[in-house]
Amino acid sequence: MQCLVQENDSLADVFYQVKDIDEQIFGVILEIFIKEKVQGCIGYLSDNGNQKIQEQYILEQGENLIEDDNKQQFYDFQNNIKLITNVLKKIKDHGFNTLDYSNEEYEESIKNLIKRIKQDRKIIEFLKFLVHLTSIDKTFLQCGSNSLHILVQMKVDLRNNNFENIQIQNTSLVEANFVRCNLSGSQFNNVNISGINLNGAILINCKWKNLKIHELNKVNGHTNYVYSVCFSPNGNILASSSRDNSIRLWDVKTGQSKAKLDCHSNGVNSVCFSSDGNTLACGSGDKFIHLWNVKTKKKIVKFVGHLDTVNSVCFSPNGKRLASGSSDNSIRLWDVKTRQQKAILDGHTSYVLSVCFSPDGTTLASGSSDNSIRLWDVQTGQQKATFGSHKNWVIYDKSILLWDVKTGQQKAKLDGHSNGVNSVCFSPHGNSLASGSKDTSIRLWNVKTGQQKAKLDGHTSDVYSVSFSPDGNTLASGGSDKSIRLWDVKTGQYKPKQNGHTSVISSVCFSPDGNTQASGSYDKSICLWDVRTGQQKARFDGHTRTVYSICFSPDGTTLASGSDDHSIRLWDIKIGQQTAILDGHTSTVYSVCYSIDGNILASASKDKSILLWDVKTGQQNLKLYGHTSTVYSVCFSPDGTTLASGSYDNSIRLWDVKTGQQKAKLDGHSSCINSVCFSPDGNTLASGSDDKSIRLWDVKTGQQKAKLDGHTSDVYSVSFSPDGNTLASGGSDKSIRLWDVKTGQYKPKQNGHTSVISSVCFSPDGNTQASGSYDKSICLWDVRTGQQKARFDGHTRTVYSICFSPDGTTLASGSDDHSIRLWDIKIGQQTAILDGHTSTVYSVCYSIDGNILASASKDKSILLWDVKTGQQNLKLYGHTSTVYSVCFSPDGTTLASGSYDNSICLWDVKTGQQNLKLYGHTSTVNSVCFSPDGNTLASGSNDKSIRLWDVKKGQQKAKLDGNTSYVYSVSFSSDGNKLASGSYDKSICIWDVKTGQQKAKLDGHSNCINSVCFSPDGNTLASGSSDYSIRLWDVKEIYSSDKNYKDNLPLEFANSPFQLYINPIVATLIISQYISFEAQSTIIFKGEFINHQGKDLCYLLKNRGACFLESSLNISQNSINI
Repeated sequence: MQCLVQENDSLADVFYQVKDIDEQIFGVILEIFIKEKVQGCIGYLSDNGNQKIQEQYILEQGENLIEDDNKQQFYDFQNNIKLITNVLKKIKDHGFNTLDYSNEEYEESIKNLIKRIKQDRKIIEFLKFLVHLTSIDKTFLQCGSNSLHILVQMKVDLRNNNFENIQIQNTSLVEANFVRCNLSGSQFNNVNISGINLNGAILINCKWKNLKIHELNKVNGHTNYVYSVCFSPNGNILASSSRDNSIRLWDVKTGQSKAKLDCHSNGVNSVCFSSDGNTLACGSGDKFIHLWNVKTKKKIVKFVGHLDTVNSVCFSPNGKRLASGSSDNSIRLWDVKTRQQKAILDGHTSYVLSVCFSPDGTTLASGSSDNSIRLWDVQTGQQKATFGSHKNWVIYDKSILLWDVKTGQQKAKLDGHSNGVNSVCFSPHGNSLASGSKDTSIRLWNVKTGQQKAKLDGHTSDVYSVSFSPDGNTLASGGSDKSIRLWDVKTGQYKPKQNGHTSVISSVCFSPDGNTQASGSYDKSICLWDVRTGQQKARFDGHTRTVYSICFSPDGTTLASGSDDHSIRLWDIKIGQQTAILDGHTSTVYSVCYSIDGNILASASKDKSILLWDVKTGQQNLKLYGHTSTVYSVCFSPDGTTLASGSYDNSIRLWDVKTGQQKAKLDGHSSCINSVCFSPDGNTLASGSDDKSIRLWDVKTGQQKAKLDGHTSDVYSVSFSPDGNTLASGGSDKSIRLWDVKTGQYKPKQNGHTSVISSVCFSPDGNTQASGSYDKSICLWDVRTGQQKARFDGHTRTVYSICFSPDGTTLASGSDDHSIRLWDIKIGQQTAILDGHTSTVYSVCYSIDGNILASASKDKSILLWDVKTGQQNLKLYGHTSTVYSVCFSPDGTTLASGSYDNSICLWDVKTGQQNLKLYGHTSTVNSVCFSPDGNTLASGSNDKSIRLWDVKKGQQKAKLDGNTSYVYSVSFSSDGNKLASGSYDKSICIWDVKTGQQKAKLDGHSNCINSVCFSPDGNTLASGSSDYSIRLWDVKEIYSSDKNYKDNLPLEFANSPFQLYINPIVATLIISQYISFEAQSTIIFKGEFINHQGKDLCYLLKNRGACFLESSLNISQNSINI
């Protein structure tokens, strides 16, 4: 790795050589190269190209060239060309032009390179020059590809760029933003394009091959939970059933829907193919079973007999029998040929949830909510055996049991899932088992060893069904997130970003090399994380109760953990296996810590004692007593002579490791100490407490050096990074925080929101966007790049509303925790908490002068606050139920409010008197907004309508209908001509205020729109959704003015009305923790788009909204013929 770092240091030095070059020269050189059809750029620059480039440069400079300075400028020009030539020579022979720098092994060195060059605009332009050079000189393909990767990693704004004919290979462009770029003639080979944004881009005659894209492995179509998935015997078709009452057949290769089978009047719980693949069986909540002809898509027969929901169906291996399990507690066997019921198997005392035939067809297994599994003789119908070790319903007790069918003995118990297991499936060869759980994960198990092989994360809710393809290479899964996902069993892909633990994080710890961070949780698991990327590397399951403490051995090979199960466990990091269990404590083990030489392990317990263990032998050496209550944390000093301990008795104690004697007692915390940790130099001790603070202590003097505040609840763990510059802390607020030890400042991770986006708002200058979320946080984003600028944590429940002050220096937020908080944008700190409401605060709004803040609440009141003093000025009563929205008029004299009582009130801000009450909506008014001139008020309601009101007259001017569900948010553009609305129907509508006509409908979000907001210039619209994402939309009329779309189209489309088939408004930026492939209004003509498995991506592109001009041309010609 050191070699790589040095190589990239030299690469940065090479790039620095161009930092003083006039960037206009790069464009001139490319223009000449294209005009002269140059193939060897270095030779051309070295031999005969200077004169032509110089002439073109002079021509483009024109009057900017002052005659007196001509000679000097010509001299500088010649030197610049020589410099560029030399730089290209160095890069050509560098690893940057031969190796794939997007590989994981180069990640650290690329980050270091980016740190050095990210602020230099001319180096960025040079990287763009290298990207364009791939269209001219094939010897620079890899260096140009690496350059594009770096530009993407740097979040350089690449939108609206011309990238015609570029050739990109062997790299990753994950989350690249190519909105409205011209990529015509481009060639991509072995490129990861997952999550890229191609909205509005032009892709004509492109050749993209061997593409990697995770999105292809997710198919959407069902409108409700997916309960069951099943592969056909040949593996070409996937069947799925859903709570939406339908069955769908999918082409596994293309991901395209082949058929939708409707017949059930309730959710379809189970589907199963016959052994020959010609028949499909399905069972439903309507109590019926249907058989379908797969080829003709026609229904064959309907089996009637069950008295309640049919939960599971399964064909016998020969296809002659069908078994079904039902909530009527029975199993039924059906003769497929005669279509008659052959037998009823009774025995279960509760719902039969699953049935499965043995491979030879002689035995049937059934699982039930009576907590038992039963084996049945298919010929006689008699029960052969009962297995009853599950502690809950077979699908709910979180464990998987393997049984010996002959003896009825339990062979293994597979623990790992943190919630009920809904589905299990053996691979065709029988060596692996897949399980899908209510904990949203899929796990792969080694049947022989009982060990977990992999954990597949991607579903955002319960996984109801898993099924292997016949060749065992692909696993299909369906869940309550309405999606079906296909997984590569070998690689574990599809893999979106990790979400983390599912409960309180109790402990965090860095590995000795600083590259890995471990975390222990109430969810009983231990996770390993990549510090640089934040990605989960591994997960250890084994403890049967909360994991309270974790610690790496000094050599980084072993991790120790202490748990509420009274045990200490040692884990091998490399193989991911448990190697030892140390028993000795009589109660919860709250802390474990290795000595610097790794020979001693200390442990602290609720039994008030500290134990010192010999790691090699596993024997107990010493027992330290002194604390008067639970000992929550222990930590060795770097020299191994001193042990620190923190206790429920509010004290910290220092111990002599050799003698076991107490050396000192540190007092200061006002509540119990949960964690203590020495700095690498041993001079500082950090402590975390239930008083929500972290304290830094001088070890020699015993004095407190600093107090770090930021956590909103108990601090459970603290840990220094190896260099001592960073302190990590974890607490019951479910967050991990990184602190700068020198400054004491909090360094939040910038991962985005992890839940519903409830509110979005632009800063007055339009450069920053704020968002509030159900995850209790507020984030600030750079509007141009989409990068997170800051994160504010403090609210203890959902943040429902945010609003910038008119001068942009302060942000106000309202929350379900009943409070309003004010945040200083510059320093990123909370400056005030305004308490007054007795329930949820749904809306906050500043007056135009910034002196008054209005807030609306579930307590039916509106409060007006003096921003400077933080005092409550007025309390407005008038609504008879929850007030959801407030908005000041532009002149600041009037306040509008909308309520659950279906009414809108207009208030006099000075007196607090109600001026008017507007009636018209027939359901909840969710949002109110004044027009810029203050004459019109817009309101959005659960009655699906938007209404425009004349403020002076108090009368309704217009009613805008078009949304198919609740309207949650409305916002006027700055000129007052447009109105945007966001709805529960997942769409955004843009309205012409004068005519009341809908101008555009914006689709892209996959869940309801909670908030919409125009930028100050009116050109951009922001939307926040329950799909956890924020989208920025370019709402300018682009096609009339943007020649890029017309000049780059083939001649045959000069008069084609292709514009009728695409939406001119696209999302130019998507901010989300989950990557999403975008292709809305992408223009495609005569291209190839093939992934690394040979699958055609055209269906995916069409599914994401791309416009194929071949189709448009045919439509146009057909219209003319008619």
